[in-house]
Amino acid sequence: MGAREPVGQNRGMSVRTPDPDWNPDDEPAVRPPANPGWLTDLELAEVRGRLPLLYVEAVPVRVDGLGQVTEVGVLLRANAVGEMTRTLVSGRVMYGETLRDALFRHLEKDLGPMAFPLLPASPVPFTVAEYFPMPGISPFSDERQHAVSLAYVVPVTGTCEPRQDALEVTWMTPVEAVSEGVAAEMEGGRGVLLRQALASVGALR
Repeated sequence: MGAREPVGQNRGMSVRTPDPDWNPDDEPAVRPPANPGWLTDLELAEVRGRLPLLYVEAVPVRVDGLGQVTEVGVLLRANAVGEMTRTLVSGRVMYGETLRDALFRHLEKDLGPMAFPLLPASPVPFTVAEYFPMPGISPFSDERQHAVSLAYVVPVTGTCEPRQDALEVTWMTPVEAVSEGVAAEMEGGRGVLLRQALASVGALR
């Protein structure tokens, strides 16, 4: 983003001193995008090649009357090559968007508007996951980009109807969710993240 010219305090006039040969027609026409939070595919690919991107991830859970986790929701979807994989609710944080707004937006996008998530009172995640396109740097990988993800455990109280590219939401017990079979199906190493999530709320004993 280029620097803005200073603005006069009285009438909003620019106090920019023009060059001797300055002509207003020489100035580039810069118009702000209608929604600066959205990027075209080309812009997104360029950014991904230069900067780490900020994401939020959510582990949806159902809890009993004592607030203890009884079930964990895992998304089932087909990846770009048609393989069936499991994943969590996740997505980018847009420019100008709060973490809370981003978390709610992606929960609604992936679980539907009737999921009724109970967002945490604090924006502090249970962990920060770092995804790299290069293997071996961390347990998490994403061949598209370098991403930093803030991860949360979020209870949901309503009916979950997956949307976007998710095929279904599979509900399982915490023990089932951290099994080797499920971990092997989780994309990008998210089986590790799922175990960390359940450990953070005392669901693994």
